[in-house]
Amino acid sequence: MQTVQKRRTAGFLLVISGASLWGIGGTVSQYIFEIHHLPVEWLVAVRLLLSGLLLLTISLMLGNKEKVTGIWKQKKSAGAVVIFGLFGMLAVQYTYMASIESGNAAVATLLQYLAPVFILAYLLAVRHTYWNMRDAGAVLMGLAGTFLLLTNGELAGLSVPTEAVVWGLLSGVALAFYTLYAGPLLAAWGSMNVIGWAMTVGGAAVSFLHAPWNAAWGSWTWSMAGSVIFVVIFGTMIAFWFYLESLKYLKPQETSILGCLEPLAAILASVWWLHVPFGLYQSVGTCLILGMVIYLSLPQKQRAKPAPA
Repeated sequence: MQTVQKRRTAGFLLVISGASLWGIGGTVSQYIFEIHHLPVEWLVAVRLLLSGLLLLTISLMLGNKEKVTGIWKQKKSAGAVVIFGLFGMLAVQYTYMASIESGNAAVATLLQYLAPVFILAYLLAVRHTYWNMRDAGAVLMGLAGTFLLLTNGELAGLSVPTEAVVWGLLSGVALAFYTLYAGPLLAAWGSMNVIGWAMTVGGAAVSFLHAPWNAAWGSWTWSMAGSVIFVVIFGTMIAFWFYLESLKYLKPQETSILGCLEPLAAILASVWWLHVPFGLYQSVGTCLILGMVIYLSLPQKQRAKPAPA
């Protein structure tokens, strides 16, 4: 019994650490864009390439050589990895970073967390599920939360630039595709191998827009270098690794719920460190969006309430 509790404790620590590092990594990326003015394409290329190669290296060290290399020996899995890398991993990372660069990490992260709404819309469109009161309530929570987040209760205008909103919503759509498409790949080849190769493919593709070695190295400072290292190592590679490791000890819905610490970490870091204004109505909107994510993460039987006597 004690061993089981220790495993669960380890799982909680892993997912909390991973989600927090993800959120803080987004805020550090905002700092990089605002203070050091590095191009989005360059940071995405470096972040994906280095993180992907590090994850694959770790997987090889853990004795997974057959799956690391075998994924490319089958046409179906090889093609799926390329699609996932370009339209899943790269699309999520680029749109997320572009939203941060245009606005801020807090709003970008929360808009990305609207992915469950897009997933639900897709499943309804292809008739894999049917509309019910639970889904309607979740969508209303998400829409109300988004309205308050983007307007801070003021109908006159948005609290962030329109460009940041568009990129953020596209990030949510990309995350929805990422989530729906990856299942068979992850089951067949393992999370670390699929994520590692997807990052490498995505990073290689965006390198055509801005080569990783093409940077004004002479103007770099220790602050800039430290920020980039944090985003690559801690905000991406370790964050992914910890989150994936937590799945060994916790149920998927538990990791999904605790993953909501990512936007909370981004908000706290943005407000405390970068002094990003965050109003009362935006806080209420945040609670609604996170509430929607948690609500949809819970098993159906736990959401049902007994009829009144």
